[in-house]
Amino acid sequence: MNFIEELKWRGMIHDVTPGTEQKLLEGPVSGYIGFDPTGQSLHIGSLLPIMILCHFQRCGHKPVALVGGATGMIGDPSGKSDERKLLSADVVAFNQECIKKQLSKFLDFSDDRAEIVNNYDWFKEIKFLDFLRDVGKFLTVNYMVSKDSVKNRWESGISFTEFSYQLLQAYDFYWLFTNKKCVLQMGGSDQWGNITSGTELIRRKAGREAYALTCPLLTRADGKKFGKTEGGESVWLDPLMTSPYKFYQYWLNVSDEDAPRLLRIFTFLSKEQINELEEKHAAAPHERHMQKVLAREVTIIVHSQADYQTALGASEILFGKGTTETLHQLSEKDFLSVFEGVPQKQVPRNELQNGISLIDLVSEKTGMFPSKGEARRMLSQGGVSVNKVKIDDPSSKISETDLLNDKYILLQKGKKSYFIVEAVG
Repeated sequence: MNFIEELKWRGMIHDVTPGTEQKLLEGPVSGYIGFDPTGQSLHIGSLLPIMILCHFQRCGHKPVALVGGATGMIGDPSGKSDERKLLSADVVAFNQECIKKQLSKFLDFSDDRAEIVNNYDWFKEIKFLDFLRDVGKFLTVNYMVSKDSVKNRWESGISFTEFSYQLLQAYDFYWLFTNKKCVLQMGGSDQWGNITSGTELIRRKAGREAYALTCPLLTRADGKKFGKTEGGESVWLDPLMTSPYKFYQYWLNVSDEDAPRLLRIFTFLSKEQINELEEKHAAAPHERHMQKVLAREVTIIVHSQADYQTALGASEILFGKGTTETLHQLSEKDFLSVFEGVPQKQVPRNELQNGISLIDLVSEKTGMFPSKGEARRMLSQGGVSVNKVKIDDPSSKISETDLLNDKYILLQKGKKSYFIVEAVG
């Protein structure tokens, strides 16, 4: 495949330096993208550059993922209006290892087909005076100030620490060009200034040519930031920070306007498959075919087939299609995610040891029904379920053996009215 053409039809190119495509057509090359370890997990805003590395490898090239153990201690000013909080070496080292593990899920590192590097490995040996003499003299202050990452902070102020970031990232490119034969650096469009500073450093210091490519920064059709839930939470790639169920739900709920673009960027589906999906969606928008396929594909890519199946089963519980077996398989975190916002009531655990009358539980104990009489009528009509199992015997009792995750009981009135009982004490 032609890497540039592949990214073009997927809408994944913002800027590219002249000659890049021709260089890639000459044969396999190495190219890299940097990830700063400012957190212990990457979020879905980082997924676009990760997908670019995946396409790079699928097109026969060698991707290099740089984890910025050194630059992560400084903080990139690009796109930031305020000075970043500096992280300790221990925090950066921990975050770096977490991110290395995450990136290993997306790329094939066997037989030297991909590589992960840490810029701390070369920066830790460089003395300050040597860096000023051997690197700093090649880029003028005028050149550095002309970059948007600096210009946009000029009025509000930028420290020398963050001002130097551009030079550090430029040296990363030079070091990888010299030692790893990386001729291409890729990243988000906000990185264009930093990346081209690298190509300029290579031109001036090594007398050679290097190349740059950036992808667009994503926003939603409504103008809101991509990668945030309606509640303003970031959507993380780490399943402990954003459960696979919530991750799946995020993609399932994207708008019809955003879905075609996201299918191109975040899946490996072909142009023909996506066009077919768009036609299918246009014929029956209420079926949300694009969103279902998008959510499936991205959940499998980031997590696993098993996590997708669990997320799908959890989603279907709310619409009456989920089974009791699926409900019992949910972790406590996923269970609470699925039923977020559902009314809850606590019941002393010791009352469950001998069993509580279901009639009492759904009326006096929880107030789910205003009276025992109404609860009894609904039960006899098959309108009450416990843990997704219909109960029609008014004399039924609920005990500790009914607890989900040894803690919860899910009550259901009719098709869509839920209530959670939590055993405490």
